[in-house]
Amino acid sequence: MTIHPVILSGGSGTRLWPLSRESFPKQLHNLFGERSLLQETARRVAGMAPPLIVCNDEHRFVIGEQLREAGVTPRGILLEPVGRNTAPAAAAAALILDGSDEDARILMLPSDHHMRDPEAFLRAVGIAAEMPADALVCFGVAPDRPHTGYGYIRRGDTICNGAQWVERFVEKPDAETARHYVESGEYLWNAGIFLLPVARYLAELGAARPEMLAQCQQAVEKAHRDLDFTRLDGDSFASIRGESIDYAVMEKAERVAVVGLDAGWSDVGSWSSLHAESPSDDQGNAILGDVTAIDCRNSYLRGDRGLVAAIGLDNIAVVATGDAVLVVDKKSDQAVSEAVRILKAANRREAVQTLRDWRPWGWFETLVDGPRFHVKQLQVDPGHRLSLQMHYHRSEHWVVVEGAATVTRGDETFLLHESESTFIPAGTKHRLANEGRLPLKIVEIQVGAYFGEDDIIRFTDDFGRREG
Repeated sequence: MTIHPVILSGGSGTRLWPLSRESFPKQLHNLFGERSLLQETARRVAGMAPPLIVCNDEHRFVIGEQLREAGVTPRGILLEPVGRNTAPAAAAAALILDGSDEDARILMLPSDHHMRDPEAFLRAVGIAAEMPADALVCFGVAPDRPHTGYGYIRRGDTICNGAQWVERFVEKPDAETARHYVESGEYLWNAGIFLLPVARYLAELGAARPEMLAQCQQAVEKAHRDLDFTRLDGDSFASIRGESIDYAVMEKAERVAVVGLDAGWSDVGSWSSLHAESPSDDQGNAILGDVTAIDCRNSYLRGDRGLVAAIGLDNIAVVATGDAVLVVDKKSDQAVSEAVRILKAANRREAVQTLRDWRPWGWFETLVDGPRFHVKQLQVDPGHRLSLQMHYHRSEHWVVVEGAATVTRGDETFLLHESESTFIPAGTKHRLANEGRLPLKIVEIQVGAYFGEDDIIRFTDDFGRREG
């Protein structure tokens, strides 16, 4: 029996706003050390079969790069054209694996969870693997408080040490119901992690949601390769009515087991939970970045750009990024998503985009945004280059800050070293490349009347892009 990890890397990036955004959600951040949550998740299952990653198109290149940095070679990276929750994602993964191993099981893992004790997690997976071959297995965490943001699992008869049959699943309760669940000792938090026999899961989904299974089959059959990625068919997948694994399958199926997970688990679903997992001082404050704190207690204080001075705060989260500041009483931090909703309705860029935009060749970050000029910093990773392109409405000045740049400008190609610069007139074909072994960093000054991404006319591109 082979366990195939399937790592789900979607998310809207709202609960840890303004650090997390739709364009760069929390699993891509280094919240607990040098690795991102995605990298930690992938390394946690390194002893199993190579993982299959399920993500959206926008994040594909940064996910590929983070896996490379973590030393993880995935079985594949599966691109969803739109998010349709976990049941279709699991079905697409199961269909890809179906037939390759008749005893295969998929271990469905969110990419944005934190485990303080990875070995305990692996022991729990080992217990789940010993369940009857046709059992659908979920993982539950003993609750330590009446949390209203989690689903709950009521435990039934014992199967073996650390595992029980599931009596029922419960949606997110109100505060009083959650308190009752915790006091009863009969319930676990639903961790959203599942070990599923491929054939059994597909059979259960076909019985409960035959249309969903048929649409997933069509999306997989019509999928196509794109560089290192596999794209599910857009029309087929978009037609699916999204549902969670819990609702579409687990709540309706027979022989569903739950394994207790005592691994220091957190879904890092709020600033309070991130604070609880972060080192704190004698006053209970977690302080990160350039922060001066005076008479503060039990607060999460983070300054990623510029100085933050906090005075007399108690149980408050303050998060300052380069373009937004959040100040929230931790008792109300579940409402951060509502603030993001309001900002989206107002078409605020800060609701979804970070200052840094990731590209397959590296990244760029806006430093100054003026009426007829933009200033950006670019990093081009070793061995990568931008497309051969042209702009009609802007000219560009490039200054090399670190590394060496190979520049194509019109019919000439030349090398620029640190502190050297060049000018690219509007209407001139050009390309920037890093042929060295170290990252290339440049400052780009754009001057003109229009700076939209649709003013990029591509002639050749290593990544198959045509626009944007």
